[in-house]
This record gives sequence, C-alpha cells and structure tokens, in this order.
Amino acid sequence: MIVHMLRFSFKETATEEEREHVLAVMRRTASVESVSFSTVGQSLDDTDGFTHAYCVGIADLPALRRYMHDPVHLTGDPEIMPHLARLAIGPDLSDDMTPTLAVGVLQSAYRGGHATEVANQPGGDAERRIVSPHLATVRFGCPAGVGVSQLAPRTGAAP
Repeated sequence: MIVHMLRFSFKETATEEEREHVLAVMRRTASVESVSFSTVGQSLDDTDGFTHAYCVGIADLPALRRYMHDPVHLTGDPEIMPHLARLAIGPDLSDDMTPTLAVGVLQSAYRGGHATEVANQPGGDAERRIVSPHLATVRFGCPAGVGVSQLAPRTGAAP
C-alpha cells in the first residue's frame, strides 16, 4: 500500500463556498477506482500552519499510475489550485519494502505531469517542484540517491 498525503491551507480570500467546493473536488478525486481508502478534511497538526489534509491509500505502482492519469484527478487540479495559499506534498509512505519503490513513485508522479522540474540537491537528494500560476513553487523531497537520471521522461501517455 502506498499512502499519499497532502497538507494545505486556503488563501485568505477563499470564500466558504470555494473552500467547500475544493474539498468536494478532492473527495471526488479520492473516490476514483485506483484509491483503496481516503480522507479529506482538517489537519490535526497545525505546527506548520496547514489547516487541511488529503490522504489516499493506493494499492501499488500500477494503481498509482492509474490514479495519476485518471481524468478525474487531472481535471480536479485546476479547480483546486487557485484557492490554495500553501501546499505540502508528502511525505508519502508504504508498507512495501521494495528498495526501488521510491523511484517508482517518483517516476509515476513525474510522468503524471505533476512535477515540472527535478533537480539534484546538495547531499544527493532530488527535489521536485510543481510550478503553478496560482501558487509560488511547491516543493517536496525525494529519497536520497534518487536523481534525475533515474526518471523516465514525461511522455504524456499513461505508462
């Protein structure tokens, strides 16, 4: 099982109606066939200033690829992003101890169109950045030793 998490906060200008719409779109995305379980709602840890969270359990890499390319997921993001002030992606986790799983997860996200830039960071870490017209750069870390050379180029088609 791969558990994918997001933490986020809304823009101060987002109305209650817009906030409810975003949560409904997230719940719709979390209900696609590739998702085994989900929760969308308040973040119970406000130490980083995030008010809400999104969590989905996805059975394996083939299911993750389906999730990343699902039309419901792809059409939901543009409805969500304009209303967010901050977004933290991950950390993701899994009970699958396959040593190459982190690379597979990274490739699925990269090829899914979510990451527009991957850069090696000091210490051998890679960092993906999502550049959105609605948010400043969103950052999330990758496991140490996962670098650009391990990523398949984005093809635009489901693998």
